[in-house]
Amino acid sequence: LSASDLGAIAIKAAMEQSGIAPDSVNWALMGNVLGAGQGQAPARQAALKAGLSKHCQATTLNKMCGSGMQAVIMGRNAILAEEADIIVAGGMESMSNAPFLTKTHRKGSKYGHDKLYDHMALDGLEDAYEGKAMGVYADASAAEYGFGREAQDDYALETLTRAQNADFSAEIAAVIIAGRSGETPVNTDELPRQARPEKIRTLKPAFGQGGTVTAANASGISDGAAALVLMRESAARAGGHKILARIVSTSGYAHEPPLFTTAPVYAVKNAIARAGWRISDVDLFEINEAFAVVPMIAMKDLGIGHDIINVNGGACALGHPIGASGARIIATLIYAMGARGVKRGCASLCIGGGEATAVCLEII
Repeated sequence: LSASDLGAIAIKAAMEQSGIAPDSVNWALMGNVLGAGQGQAPARQAALKAGLSKHCQATTLNKMCGSGMQAVIMGRNAILAEEADIIVAGGMESMSNAPFLTKTHRKGSKYGHDKLYDHMALDGLEDAYEGKAMGVYADASAAEYGFGREAQDDYALETLTRAQNADFSAEIAAVIIAGRSGETPVNTDELPRQARPEKIRTLKPAFGQGGTVTAANASGISDGAAALVLMRESAARAGGHKILARIVSTSGYAHEPPLFTTAPVYAVKNAIARAGWRISDVDLFEINEAFAVVPMIAMKDLGIGHDIINVNGGACALGHPIGASGARIIATLIYAMGARGVKRGCASLCIGGGEATAVCLEII
């Protein structure tokens, strides 16, 4: 399935759950990072496949791992600016379909061996300035903060346990896979079911000898999509639509590209300040687990306990479809708050290039 196929499933499910007519949506904003080979305007493809009106505008946006969250932020801003009434915002990614690229054939390849570039690595998982894998910088951050291999593996085991025990049924739309024996609905994440916790402490470092980041305490390569329906509270109440949460504030932050693992700390602080809250006012946090070290840094620098962060597990267990995760963690946070009967939450994620975004939400 392509990214737009997955995006369409998420959009359609969000529309059905909201009870809003598909032809009422003014704009579809969908994050997507690995766009090569997908055809024109992946967000437009997803919108039309989902049954939205041909008059619904669509925008595909790329802010690396923050793409899905940035789509929600832009959607909120458009509604506040009265440029749209109802918006579908989210993200989609099919990392397994990322192609290999050639840079020479446009002008003609001359004598000698050619080179292929992995689209997933080049445009997704490598630093654009030094050409190193993002995990190299995660290793450096772990060393700086004194987070050893054991601590990161402890975190990975806990997040796996949480993901395996969590009930995601209310927020997951089934994906139908066609095969030789017919159609098979997939309505649970694969990685938690496939994981072998007894192997986690035996894995070799993934990004160089002496490193502490492994395939288990980093996020998995995944396909997925997430979508949310945004509108004014007054319009939702007037239409009799159930309101899941209110976006109280949003923020972004940027500093040196190699320090991306620490950026969520500052984005969270900014978003909470804009909300008029204190850190202690927040009931639950979702900090994307691109690497275990990212939420571990957030817990240390923000002074929050593991009991209120990523309570249903995170990307180390569930996977990280890079263009979709920003929207996915917002949805997961909303449902986690609802299930626990708490009111305030904050979601954030690190972004390749040294950035982060954050959103504060309130159950009303």
